[in-house]
Formats: sequence, C-alpha cells, structure tokens
Amino acid sequence: MQIYFDYNASSPLAPEVLAAMQPYFESAYGNPSSPHWAGRPAKQAVDDGRRDVAALLGAEPSEIVFTGGGTEANNHVIKGVYGGWRRAQAGLEGADDPRLFAEPPHFITSAIEHPAISVPLAYLRDVHGVGLTVVGVDRAGRVDPSDIEAAIQENTVLVTVMHSNNEVGTLQPVAEIGRICRSRGVLLHTDASQSVGKVPIDVRALEVDLLTVAGHKLMAPKGIGALYIRNGLTLEPLLHGAGHEDGRRAGTENALWIVGLGAAAQVAQRHFEEGGVAATRRKRDRFEAELLEILGDRVTVNGAGAERLPNTCSVNFVGQVGAEVLNQLEGVAASTGAACHSGEVKLSGVLSAMGVTEHEGMGAVRFSLGRFTTDEEIDAVLGAVRKLADRLGSA
Repeated sequence: MQIYFDYNASSPLAPEVLAAMQPYFESAYGNPSSPHWAGRPAKQAVDDGRRDVAALLGAEPSEIVFTGGGTEANNHVIKGVYGGWRRAQAGLEGADDPRLFAEPPHFITSAIEHPAISVPLAYLRDVHGVGLTVVGVDRAGRVDPSDIEAAIQENTVLVTVMHSNNEVGTLQPVAEIGRICRSRGVLLHTDASQSVGKVPIDVRALEVDLLTVAGHKLMAPKGIGALYIRNGLTLEPLLHGAGHEDGRRAGTENALWIVGLGAAAQVAQRHFEEGGVAATRRKRDRFEAELLEILGDRVTVNGAGAERLPNTCSVNFVGQVGAEVLNQLEGVAASTGAACHSGEVKLSGVLSAMGVTEHEGMGAVRFSLGRFTTDEEIDAVLGAVRKLADRLGSA
C-alpha cells in the first residue's frame, strides 16, 4: 500500500501542468530579455504565467514578481522592508517614507509562522537590532487581531501573519488584520504558501500589501514561487543584479517553471469553479469523523472549531508517539508534529504555541489530502487505523 496524505508538504505535478510545460523543454529556450526570435516566445510565456498567477490572486500582472519559491519570497519581504529602512536612513534615492526613518524599525509576527518567516526575523533582531514582537495564538491556533493592534508601535514597519497554518490548517483573520494595518499605516504581509490553490485568495479583500506563493504547494514544480507586491509599493530587492522582473528580482526568469506555475494557477481556478473546495472538505470531514469514531478519546483534533484549510486533518494520537504510529500505518505518507531524538519527544513550535500538552502533542500526525485523494484511499487508511486501534491502548 502506498497512499499519499502529505499534500501540505508538497504536491504532485498536475497532469495539465506537465502538459503545459512539455513543449518548453525543447522550444522557447531563449532568454526572455532577448528581443530576437528565440527570446520572444520565452517572454510571452513569462507574461502569460504572470497573468495567470495574478488572476488567481485578484491582482494585476504588474504586481506579481516570480521567485525561486516561498522561502525566497518571504525573505524578500522581510529583508526588503528592512533594506528600505536602511536606504531611508542613509538618505538614498527611492526612500521617501518618513516612517522608515524610525530607529530602530519594529516588526510584528505570530508564534506559529513557518521558519521561512521566523528565522529571517530572528536574524534581523539578533544581528541588526530590529524590534520584534511575537503575538500568541489561541488553542485552535488563531491569532487575535486585537493582539496585533495592541502590538503596533510608532516605528512598526511590517506585520507578517500567515494566511493558514501549514501544520494544523487554521485560517487566520488576515482581512481583519489588514484593516487594522491599513488604518495605522503599517505594511501587511501574509505567507499564503499553504493556502493558494486550496482556497480562493483575493488580495484586495484581504487588504494585504504583500503575499507569498509557493508553486509546489499547488501542483506546480518545486523551485518556483511568486510574490505579490501591491502597486505603488517599492521593496528593496533581495537579489541585486540586472533589471529583471522590472528591477525587483535579478536573475534570468525561469520561463519553463513559470509556465508550470501559470498552468497550476489555471488548474486551481477551475478547481474552485467546479466545487473542489467543498468536495475536498467532505472527504476530510469524513476521514476525521471516522477517526474519532474508531478511537474515541484516544485521538483529538488540532484546530477543532476553527476555520481550517479544507484538506488538512491534524490529530493527536493521545499518549502515543506520532512517528511510531505512522510507522505502523505502513505505506501511508503523512507528517508528524513532534520530533523524537534519543528517546525524547519535542513538540513543534506550533503545537507548543497552541498550548497542546506533551501527552497529546507527542502523538501528532498531519494527514493532508489533495486533488488525487480517493475515497478508496481514505477507506484503506481508516482500515489500517482500525487494525491498529487495539494496540494503541487507552488515552
């Protein structure tokens, strides 16, 4: 048995994506910046991909910058905002926001962010002395917008709160936070790597200034991503060099991979239009409900009661070790929420921030479904859990 329940970690290429990319392995190999016959098809491919990604996000094509993935996009935001402050401090051209002259700049984030956010912020705090406030979350993993508002200072330059949590799937009140930030004149970024392609995203409705996309989370290739930068906002580049991406990201555009991301954006849009979100949620809810029926109080659901990604089921096998449970579900690809080293179990930062006890959280397993998940696969995993149930003991 080989069953893939780890779509939040990475997704397979959609057949439509592979088909769209196939011709570009042999043709359109020119540099998109070259005006001759070999470069023009590559440039058209980049333009088309930019249009498709923008359409999925409710953005303008001019607001989309292609990156090497979600981590690069997140680093671009955090270090780009800081670089803008440094540019302003030095009195250099292109720094016309007086707020950026505050000393030192201050950032706000949540306690459940991906390391692609938390680590760059810690770097700026530890190496460059920026201010950093980390707000907590409730038991469902949800940020309280009032905590963000209370944390804003006169020198706050950026709030970054993920759109959905990669481990437990909780959706954050980004639109409400966006209204707060807009009223206070503070930039808002959301890492939507886990959300794009799973739920509809509209950057205008969210009132965000910056948003991160990771291609391999929505059935595009690994190594391609995008960053939404609101028109009118200037961000210091992360990569300096030639003037690619309208001067915002140096490096020759990866036309082949951009074609894949654009095709994945089209696939996601059709998925929404055809009721794919509700269909995925029904499968997840059935899987979750039957797990609870089989195991009773020997399993708990992380994020229960909160709005979550429709595909994500994060549960705790109470009193067990998640990695050991997964090992017994032979052939099931899923993720654990705790690390076990030398006999010691350490909960993830997300579960700890949510207040999950070690007795529960050491048994955390994330099952994440996707477009190709079948009812037969769900039944097979549930059948394996039934066989395992007697060996799990009491909670």
